Amino acid sequence: MRRTLALLLLSVGVAAAQRAPAGVLTLRFLDVGQGDAVLITSPEGKSVLYDGGRSEARLKALLAQYQVPSLDLVVASHADADHITGLVPAVQQFRPRFFLNNGLAGTTQIWQKLVSAAQQAGTQGLTAKNQVINLGSVKLTVLAPPPGMTDQNTNSVGLLVQFGAFRALITGDSETPETRAWLRQSPATTFGPVDVYKSIHHGARKGDSAAWLAAVRPSNVIIGVGPNSYGHPTAEAITLYKKAGAAIYRTDLNGTVTVTVQPGGTYQISAARGTGTPATRTGAPTPPRTSGVPLPVSYPNCAAVRAAGKAPLRRGQPGYSPKLDRDGDGVACE
Repeated sequence: MRRTLALLLLSVGVAAAQRAPAGVLTLRFLDVGQGDAVLITSPEGKSVLYDGGRSEARLKALLAQYQVPSLDLVVASHADADHITGLVPAVQQFRPRFFLNNGLAGTTQIWQKLVSAAQQAGTQGLTAKNQVINLGSVKLTVLAPPPGMTDQNTNSVGLLVQFGAFRALITGDSETPETRAWLRQSPATTFGPVDVYKSIHHGARKGDSAAWLAAVRPSNVIIGVGPNSYGHPTAEAITLYKKAGAAIYRTDLNGTVTVTVQPGGTYQISAARGTGTPATRTGAPTPPRTSGVPLPVSYPNCAAVRAAGKAPLRRGQPGYSPKLDRDGDGVACE
């Protein structure tokens, strides 16, 4: 009993120092073992939980550790247990207004438990479509599963998170048929470049591809993974991320990985353990990046800004300059 109390007090002490700070965007890629869970908190304190891992107890403890006061939205990328189990206590405790999912009902008891919890909480179900959700000052673009996908993985719901010039992309367990269809539907600049990217399907062989990563162009890749018998992350996936020139973080090695984004888009990445694997660059040498802080950016014209997917640029954001702001209103290339 004394040991339990001591651990509880330690947990409370840690939590007091780890609540998402106001005024910045915080993304936490939670260490939930072999599974995915991403907690997104806007500068205004609004929060989204995207997936919840495979353990109710573990997810509940993490939400307590980070002193999450409320959830406005929960998202199930798809209905697999390693993504939705932890959503059950999140819905029961916080009674979020909306539950976004792919509309493809799961066949497991945990899916039925989650649906029942949402109904009892009065949470409204939303089927993903290509839409934009405003989380305070943070823009969430929903990537709906394309038509013709055949299973839960390839019906994964994606989220593109934008705050100032910062961009993060999360796409559940989507596999090559889905990413290929997304690329047919939209130009590559819809998806990348991104500052932070969650590895598809825990680094599975059928997840990320060279063509998809060429569009996404991630600066940092975060792999949600734990002890498993699947070989995740595969050597093939790690090679792809290194060829893309990305720094690599793994929740099994680094614990929860936290991204803190300042207004305008500059960001810091920190890990509960270690520092991740630094980016490796091929071809012409580039100056090193430290602590996840973007290098200074400049664009010769608005066409280059749009090609990079950064339009419009606001005063204070990386790459903004008066020469691109023709009417001097503080917004360039609108």
